[in-house]
Amino acid sequence: MALVSAKDMLNKARAGKYAVGQFNINNLEWTKAILLTAQELQSPVILGVSEGAGKYMCGYKTVVGMVKGMIEELNITVPVALHLDHGTFEGAKKCINAGFSSIMFDGSHLPFEENVAKTTALVNTCDVLGISLEAEVGAIGGEEDGVIGKGECADPEECKTVADLGVTMLAAGIGNIHGAYPENWEGLSFTTLDAINKRVNEGRETPMPLVLHGGTGIPDDQIKKAISLGVAKINVNTECQWAFQEATRKYIEEGKDKQGKGFDPRKLLAPGFEAIKAKVAEKMTLFGSVGKAND
Repeated sequence: MALVSAKDMLNKARAGKYAVGQFNINNLEWTKAILLTAQELQSPVILGVSEGAGKYMCGYKTVVGMVKGMIEELNITVPVALHLDHGTFEGAKKCINAGFSSIMFDGSHLPFEENVAKTTALVNTCDVLGISLEAEVGAIGGEEDGVIGKGECADPEECKTVADLGVTMLAAGIGNIHGAYPENWEGLSFTTLDAINKRVNEGRETPMPLVLHGGTGIPDDQIKKAISLGVAKINVNTECQWAFQEATRKYIEEGKDKQGKGFDPRKLLAPGFEAIKAKVAEKMTLFGSVGKAND
């Protein structure tokens, strides 16, 4: 199966009261683990690529080639979207040209008028090419590729303005944070999410899929409540990184890298690979996307 836009899978998720996971990829192991888990669980999936990870993996064309080749070689038949995560305007254009099937332009740190103008400039291009487009209003807390957000909650009126530009999905800050949540975190602002969901969907025939960034560390009950209020895409990255490093550390600390050819990268990275698979399966089950590939 070829790469697909995230539009249909997210509209179906929104209507079905579940969410599709976006799992960020950092290398071949990450990509293979996520794709195989999605296939085994018959779940649609979104592969997220930050600009930093794209550069690390030798550029967007390399990423597209790897993902497309893997889909073919592994006989992946579930819907897969390849998505730029927190992209700049220039980064979005590069990913469109490289063959990504989904784009996020994050103009949340810009003056609102500039966010609107640059998002608008991408809407028609993405529509013509059949690429899904995510926009962001408000700010996600924490740090992502050097961009630091304080976690400001989004203004429902601004969300309405951006949603009406014709974007596919909308990320809105509701107190969520990239990376680890501090002990004094107050939780998601469901009052804000409810207000955004209602305002954005006034006069809209097909409800707008909302996006929850910073999925790592949010309690399960809050995840489920967010889905009930319109969240149809949830991003997970840090938990997969934690799972990978913990499994790799255990392997080395137990001295398995010194046994036989345990130093072979294919053996050294295998525990982390399996840990990512387990974490992705856990999240897909929580989000409710298992068995939804052919809906």
